[in-house]
Amino acid sequence: MAKAADEIASGQFSEHLEAVIGGRLRKALILTFVILAVELTGAVLSHSLALFSDAGHVTTDILALGLAWFAVEQTKRPADDKRSFGYHRAGILAATANGATLIVLVFVIAYEAVQRLTHTEPVQGLVVIVSALVGVVVNGYVAFSMRGQGTNLNIRAALLHALGDLAASVGVIIAGAVILFTGWTFIDPLVSILIAALIGWNALKIVTETVNILLEGTPRGVSSQGIASAIRGTEGVRSMHDLHVWSISAENVACSCHIVVGDQSLPESERVMRAVEERLCADFAIGHTTIQVENCAPCHEEAEHLMHHNHPHIQLAELALEGRRRTPLSRRRSARPASIAQ
Repeated sequence: MAKAADEIASGQFSEHLEAVIGGRLRKALILTFVILAVELTGAVLSHSLALFSDAGHVTTDILALGLAWFAVEQTKRPADDKRSFGYHRAGILAATANGATLIVLVFVIAYEAVQRLTHTEPVQGLVVIVSALVGVVVNGYVAFSMRGQGTNLNIRAALLHALGDLAASVGVIIAGAVILFTGWTFIDPLVSILIAALIGWNALKIVTETVNILLEGTPRGVSSQGIASAIRGTEGVRSMHDLHVWSISAENVACSCHIVVGDQSLPESERVMRAVEERLCADFAIGHTTIQVENCAPCHEEAEHLMHHNHPHIQLAELALEGRRRTPLSRRRSARPASIAQ
């Protein structure tokens, strides 16, 4: 009863935490839209490419916050018959498309900056400063509201984006002040190039990470060799092979492997399997594990050191599939009339 009560309390706390995180992300998203509207208006009025570039960087914040909020909402949707892993990859697909769009935006800003360097335009420094100050104030509030939830990856990502945009807005304010007091308008495109580089760096990281997830590569910061050593070091495990580690989403890591436990009873084999699961969860935060327990080593002992060992049962499955493909033809032949067969 106590264990059941603890699980219910844990579930209720998790739901409350998700609600709090979702609420903070939604508020941050709305405030960031306000920054975007102010900076785009200021960019048009002041003819400042730096302010327009900062608005582009704010767009990356909106995408990041939107995807983070979307990811939190998707975790609430249960898995179904068509999507047994749930809807976690929906946010990954959106992030890939958004990252590619941002890379295109970087080239547009860089092109416009080069044009501004060769053909300077008057820039209203005071409008630039006021517009960027709004970004500093709002981003400061967003960063302050995200405090205390650093263990959540979505909140951490939103915090980093807010701090990055805060720094970019400070750079725009400095550029506006220089233009206001010295008239050096070439500072505007130079700051634009720096902000474009910041956008490009963040966008490239997003695309690289999401493509790795879609290709089911080993998650960043996870060592396959470390996981293999931990599994082999678990009491009762004689050997391990066919290890696969991949990401279902940015926060959900999955693992599958085969372990050899020798000639043990079923309860003892289950005990070893549970020990491996608990160790993977505690040491590597892997919450989804699929472990196949075997009582003998693979066909070749050296296969233990291979990550992609092909088992005989896989080959038998392929032969069975091939047999099913040929079955209809054999039935048609056997169903021919005797007169035709003669």
